[in-house]
Amino acid sequence: MTHVRNAAMALVALLLVVAGAWASWNSAQHVLLAKGREHGTLTVTGCTEETCSGAFAPEDPSSTRRTLTITRSVAAEKGETIPVVVKPGTDEGVRTGWGGGLHAWLPLGGAFLLAAPLIGGGLRLPRTAWSLAGAGGAVLVAAFVAL
Repeated sequence: MTHVRNAAMALVALLLVVAGAWASWNSAQHVLLAKGREHGTLTVTGCTEETCSGAFAPEDPSSTRRTLTITRSVAAEKGETIPVVVKPGTDEGVRTGWGGGLHAWLPLGGAFLLAAPLIGGGLRLPRTAWSLAGAGGAVLVAAFVAL
């Protein structure tokens, strides 16, 4: 019975971490693997509940793109200039630099925090749980500071 409980806890914790990594990779891949992608700056002109849009100033002068949208974060305000990389084949950008990278990994940091009690209490691995919680908390705090 104990082995079944431990296996179930480990499976749920693993599922949380994999889901967090999967959700993070959607944006993080564009920040981490930005070589060869279109770079520039976005001057925010307006925001809705979910996105912010504005004028795009590309680094490559041959680019024809003039407007761009990004996922809204609390740090994006009207008039702010944000460095971005464009997702290929879309008019959607992702914030670059430390702030953008940390913002992209927020789902993984949250998954670490959610998995830590399962690992500490369910699997009885308190050191591993504290390490996981510390890593998740560090990502969340660093993203807050960087943005």
